[in-house]
Amino acid sequence: MNEEGWYIDPFGHHGARWFSDGIPTALVRDGGLEGHDPPPSSPITGNLERVAETPPTDGSDLKRADDAEAGEFDPSAMTQAASDAIDSATGL
Repeated sequence: MNEEGWYIDPFGHHGARWFSDGIPTALVRDGGLEGHDPPPSSPITGNLERVAETPPTDGSDLKRADDAEAGEFDPSAMTQAASDAIDSATGL
């Protein structure tokens, strides 16, 4: 399988470069900022080193249970499930 993802820029121009199917793309990253810079035509020498991904620490990956627009949480379904469980437990 060819490389896919962020790798340390083998050309040394940026902090990281996105590879797609083993081919360097114009998508680059420096610090937390992404941009575009076409890769040089020079060949890659040496091994590629994958960039270690760190999970977000600002909460941007979290989902709110009351976020109705997400479509993943249906309060009425939860209420009905709780009501059915109570009825089942009490024999009603």
